[in-house]
Order: sequence, then C-alpha cells, then structure tokens
Amino acid sequence: EVQFVESGGGLVQAGGSLRLSCEASGITFDDYAIGWIRQAPGKEPEGVSCINSSDPPTYYADSVKGRFTISSDSAKNTVYLQMNNLKPEDTAVYYCAADEDLICAHVRDFDHWGQGAQVTVSS
Repeated sequence: EVQFVESGGGLVQAGGSLRLSCEASGITFDDYAIGWIRQAPGKEPEGVSCINSSDPPTYYADSVKGRFTISSDSAKNTVYLQMNNLKPEDTAVYYCAADEDLICAHVRDFDHWGQGAQVTVSS
C-alpha cells in the first residue's frame, strides 16, 4: 500500500518561506515520479511541481517557477518542496502524489495522493 507522511505546512506572511516534506512508503522510490498538487477552495487541483528519473528531471508550474524548488533524498524516501517568496495566492492544501507510469508533466493526474498539508499565506 502506498502511503505518504506529509509535514511542513502552516501559516506564513507574504514573502515568507515554508518547506514541505513527503516521506513515501510502499513504493520503490526511484521507480516513481513524485510531486505536489495543490487545491485552493473552490478551484481545480493544480500540479505544482514534480521530480522523476525521466528527462527533464523536474517540473514546475509557471505560477511557482523561480520561487519553489523540489528535491529528493532517496535514502530517506522523502521529497521536499522549498517554497520561497510565498504569495497569498499560494494558499491551498498541498498534496504529495506519486505515479509509477506517468511523467512529471502529468503530475495533476497521478494515481496516489497523500492526505494533504494546509499552507496559508497572509497578506
């Protein structure tokens, strides 16, 4: 069974930073694309970022390029999302997600999702 333990969400002022962590279990870590999907109230889910062994190795939505950085530690089965210069429009529940077959460009369609971490950015 694929499981995720997400942490690092919280409340921050605009311009601040947060780092999300996602520890995955039940998968062969290097065989999966792993990323983050966010959903704000009343909006559709948005694929935010992803990391995989394909080329290109990372994906970022245009809305977060230059502010967010994704990384992974395969020894810890953990993916991180460093979020800098946060804006109120980044407020959402952030879900860790993984897929064995899809590449990062399709992160929003990944099969396996975590329970989510709330990120709230105040203005």
